[in-house]
Amino acid sequence: MNKKLLLSVFLLLIVTLSFAQTKEELEAQKAEKQAEADKFQGEANALQAQINALPGWRTGAFGTIGGNLSKFNDWYGQGTPDLSSGSFGITLNAFANKIEDKYFWRNSLLTNLNWIKFDDKNDPDDDDSFKNGTDVFNISSLYGRNLSKTWAVSGLMEYRTTLLDNFNDPGYLDVGVGATWTPIENLIVVIHPLNYNFVFADNDSVFDSSMGAKIVADYTRQIGAINFKTNFSTFQSYKSSELSNWTWTNSFGYTLWKMIGVGFDFGLRSNQQEAANAQGVDLSDADNNLQSYYTFGLSYKF
Repeated sequence: MNKKLLLSVFLLLIVTLSFAQTKEELEAQKAEKQAEADKFQGEANALQAQINALPGWRTGAFGTIGGNLSKFNDWYGQGTPDLSSGSFGITLNAFANKIEDKYFWRNSLLTNLNWIKFDDKNDPDDDDSFKNGTDVFNISSLYGRNLSKTWAVSGLMEYRTTLLDNFNDPGYLDVGVGATWTPIENLIVVIHPLNYNFVFADNDSVFDSSMGAKIVADYTRQIGAINFKTNFSTFQSYKSSELSNWTWTNSFGYTLWKMIGVGFDFGLRSNQQEAANAQGVDLSDADNNLQSYYTFGLSYKF
């Protein structure tokens, strides 16, 4: 009996030691392969950096899609017990840049569209269709001739309006010349002291075109699974501060699986002409509240 017990213990020790040795060997092999993979990944990243530095076209796009639908029947705990509601929004950021040794041509597009629905089944007179919500459209084209690694003389054309409601009413077209500064990679700062802000609108009493200065700062970058873009654009009128405006937009995208992830977009704007038009008052009497929007939902990296 004791011999059988000793033999069993001995066999158990052998199996345990064999398993421990096998596990240690596998972990060592894994560490070796991981080191090789890290080395190759570093070399691949270095090659990609060299490719990115070559002259030629660079294109890309990423966006956010967010939406929800809900329906209530006899849900008496809320003020509208029979309700159908929903919202849907999409944001697209795209760019096409041609980078050469002596010049550059940078083009970008930003659009943010949103639709909302609120249908009270007990009110036959309410509007049960999807209504336009967020409505942002911005396209720009910047051309520059390099003076040095960080400075260039440049010309900019930027157009912004709405697509779903009141297209080109108002619409803003900035055309100007000046300088572009690129202090670090992915950061573009446009400084144009000679810029004309064309304003297109039916209400001529509050909307007016004028000469002024245009400043744009744009930072776009991808870090691993994260896409990030922030853009600040301002026009400072030489005619009147009431004709000045600025817009700041931000887009974030995080890839979770393949090309799909989560995204968040938000924007801020100050524009006294738009405030006066919406409030139906004279330009000087408008309460220029800060405008804002945000969208959160699924994102897709193109």
